[in-house]
Amino acid sequence: PVPGRCAYFVERKKRFCKMIPAPGKRFCGEHGQQEEENDRKRIPCPLDPKHTVYEDQLQKHLKKCNSREKPKPVYFVQDINAGLKDVAEIPENQVPISSLSKEELENLIIKLKKASNGLQLRLQEQILSHQALQEALNDPRNGESAFKHLKQQASILGNMEKLHLLGPGRCFVEFGAGRGKLSHWVDVALQNVENVQFLLVERATTRFKVDGKHKRRGSVFERLRVDIQHLCLNKVPILEKKKLPVVGIGKHLCGAATDLALRCLVESYTACSDEEKEEPAPKRSRTDKTKVSSNKSTDNERNKDDCKPVAGIVVALCCHHKCDWTHYVGREFFKSVGLGPVEFHYFQRMSSWATCGMRETTAKASTSEESEDQTNETEDHEQTASKTEIGSDFLQGVLTVEERKEIGCLCKLLIDHGRLEYLQQRGYKAALQYYTESAVSLENVLLTAVPVPSLIPEPT
Repeated sequence: PVPGRCAYFVERKKRFCKMIPAPGKRFCGEHGQQEEENDRKRIPCPLDPKHTVYEDQLQKHLKKCNSREKPKPVYFVQDINAGLKDVAEIPENQVPISSLSKEELENLIIKLKKASNGLQLRLQEQILSHQALQEALNDPRNGESAFKHLKQQASILGNMEKLHLLGPGRCFVEFGAGRGKLSHWVDVALQNVENVQFLLVERATTRFKVDGKHKRRGSVFERLRVDIQHLCLNKVPILEKKKLPVVGIGKHLCGAATDLALRCLVESYTACSDEEKEEPAPKRSRTDKTKVSSNKSTDNERNKDDCKPVAGIVVALCCHHKCDWTHYVGREFFKSVGLGPVEFHYFQRMSSWATCGMRETTAKASTSEESEDQTNETEDHEQTASKTEIGSDFLQGVLTVEERKEIGCLCKLLIDHGRLEYLQQRGYKAALQYYTESAVSLENVLLTAVPVPSLIPEPT
């Protein structure tokens, strides 16, 4: 062993422990039980069995263990965006697709095509760019993977600009933020704009974060480490204080996370709280009544325009096979076309067929070379479906690769259309479009929504 280091030999790693023991000790605290003179027993920590603790010091350890439950932030509200409360609606035993008979699979496909009848099967292309990323796009030091991410981010910003969402006095909430690169580019695009805030929502700890590098006085970056399912934007202190209109953004927001984010924005968040709406008007003198009556319609119109808590939503969709009926916002649409949780279960699994047709080529193209951008937001989104669902001999005997791809695209479209109807019923003009080429990303659909009263007519 190295002098001054623990004398315990770690068999699994074929080396001595590198921890520094206490003065006069041969072993570190973790391996102290190896000392012959020490007969104190160490047990696995009940909060995290990956480390151990002296049994007689367990209660003291539990009070300071890093794995103990931390106090919940003020904006944590249990299951506020979860959706379905009655789990009895969901069947307990879900049979995998590979266990279905040929007739059952054919019936599912018939139901899918019937429900998709009348939907726009080919989305409009809105492949745009933005000046903020031109320098990075032209930088030859960026590799192919980084270039693909930059093209997607540029198109997302281009679509935001077209919807008039890039402007002052806004709070941009990036869901599934990861390293925060999308917010970074929005900030670059708004470098001469004041009163801009960014909330980066991510439930996991993230390395190589870029938001910590922002020192611009006009913008404020804050991370919210919370699951979207439990996020109440109303209680975020910075939003409580300023009441800025919110723009919800996300790049490759996986499966159910999209539904949770939509419900978080559209249902659980409102800039004009119920208390404010119910607050009685102050008493006015008799001489003010004429002035009040004359300005009544103007004030109502102003209040109507000012109380728009969500200015817009721009989310790149991803991983429909990770959707969940419990959280899905389009359940009413599915029911309206004669479908339910059982069909949803199979359609969300079959949606992976839309990208699995490219599995062999993408697998060959993706070598061991990885960039930092691929740490959290990679084309792994496109290749996470189980092989059982994709390439079983049963499916290959019933459907060709092209047929599977077509069915997978229909499943994704049907799930996304439910999200469109959900937003439309709540006063938004929502749309789906291809925001990048399939060669850049197989998950190339962007969901956008703006409140109807704020729409600006396009020039004819």
